[in-house]
Amino acid sequence: MEFECCDVSIWKEALCGYASQIKSLSVNKKSNLVSLDEFYCNQLPSIIHQRNPNPFITTHELSQLMQWKLTRGKWRPRLLDFVSALDDTVVKTASQKAFQSLPDISKAISELTVLKGVGPATASAVLAAFAPELAPFMSDEAMEAALGNSKDYSLKQYLAFIDKLQTKAKDLSSEGVSFTPSDVERALWSYAVGKSSAPQLNQDPKTNPKKSSKRKRKN
Repeated sequence: MEFECCDVSIWKEALCGYASQIKSLSVNKKSNLVSLDEFYCNQLPSIIHQRNPNPFITTHELSQLMQWKLTRGKWRPRLLDFVSALDDTVVKTASQKAFQSLPDISKAISELTVLKGVGPATASAVLAAFAPELAPFMSDEAMEAALGNSKDYSLKQYLAFIDKLQTKAKDLSSEGVSFTPSDVERALWSYAVGKSSAPQLNQDPKTNPKKSSKRKRKN
């Protein structure tokens, strides 16, 4: 599935496969990714929004979010150590300021990246939990698909990433189908993870019969 794909059914299929890819990755990594994803996708957003009128996250919640991010992507234990050691009051204040800054994404990211161990990618995960319709998580897989580069974690790159995913979400939202930028990110992640874990399924005999027949003769 290319990022430029306009077939809504293909995007929906990729998004629907998100949970199964999380389960498979959890088994492969022998991790608790399923429960971490349940916390991040379903529990944390509700917890944050219940804290009206000044929503925030705690150090413990940020630590769980970091565990989710690192388990779903690349494991960097020092980042988890940094975040877990943060003062709770400092985390609450920074996250409050960030949420109050929205829809100014740039300012919101800047408010969060004052925290040790929190870069634009982790900050994006915090914002995505609070406002998935505005700020998608900056995953390597989605960055690669949307921008062709997953190595640049700068704020400038994230803003370019947001622009692409917001536009794609609008393009896909039609005829009763609603996509948020975060839905687009999860669909891209799901497709990329599925593709990398089952490369043999990417060869479609219907689209390339000659290549398929040659491979059969070699096997």
